[in-house]
Amino acid sequence: MPSQWEGLLKNIGEWQGSFTRLSPQGELLEDIKSIVSLEGLNNNQTIRQIVRLGENEKVLEYSSLSKGILIFENGAFSQGSIQLAPFAEFGAEFGLIHENRRLRLVQMFDKSGQLDKLTLIREHLAGTQPPQNPPLTVNDLLGEWLGEAVTIYPDWRNPETYPVKMQLKLDNFEQLTQSLTFGYRTITSTATIKGSTIHFNQNPQCIVQVLLLPDGASATSPLKAQLRQPLFLEVGWLIEPDLRQRMIRSYNDKGEWTSLTFVREIRNS
Repeated sequence: MPSQWEGLLKNIGEWQGSFTRLSPQGELLEDIKSIVSLEGLNNNQTIRQIVRLGENEKVLEYSSLSKGILIFENGAFSQGSIQLAPFAEFGAEFGLIHENRRLRLVQMFDKSGQLDKLTLIREHLAGTQPPQNPPLTVNDLLGEWLGEAVTIYPDWRNPETYPVKMQLKLDNFEQLTQSLTFGYRTITSTATIKGSTIHFNQNPQCIVQVLLLPDGASATSPLKAQLRQPLFLEVGWLIEPDLRQRMIRSYNDKGEWTSLTFVREIRNS
């Protein structure tokens, strides 16, 4: 398997777009134009990253990766908290990449564990024209999705690759039923829909929210990150009507970051 650094190099280039700040309910708070450039130095042994947000500019250089980041072969990555701890902020950034486009999402929880803020970052390589996808809807996701998942681990054990199947359908009461098969394990759950928000509330102690966002994006997380309960954070991206990517960052009941999973799936027509 290629190294983490080789995956990072798939992100080299000048990425133009915007940082869209959202409330925990998905309401637009602010939209700032952005340019993020990543350049390889010293025969790509060092990365120089320049982030321009509006009038502000920040320059970073690094030649190694932090403990909180993992990167897939295609350049998709996630970085963030390695431990959920009391009275500490918690969260993660996800980055998905497809041809000349990137979609990134930052999910942050405050010191009490409440979902606090989200930032959706939509980017394209300089000199290219990205398609403008409409905001995601429930109808966009209905049907059966078949794909492959790759799970990598922060303790560097061997990656795992396995088939995945997801089926989403509406019942007569406009509730959403999700059947998710990872390898040989199937989990079925139901959710209520309110506008662009979906709530999975099988466990009242840990309600999971899915926000349907602009450009085919979705953000999944608990409303509150709680100690002694496993949790996951997820980003989804409907790239084309029948092509989707997802990434899931999982934590165990001790609050430890345990794995990162990348899913590429195609709707079964």
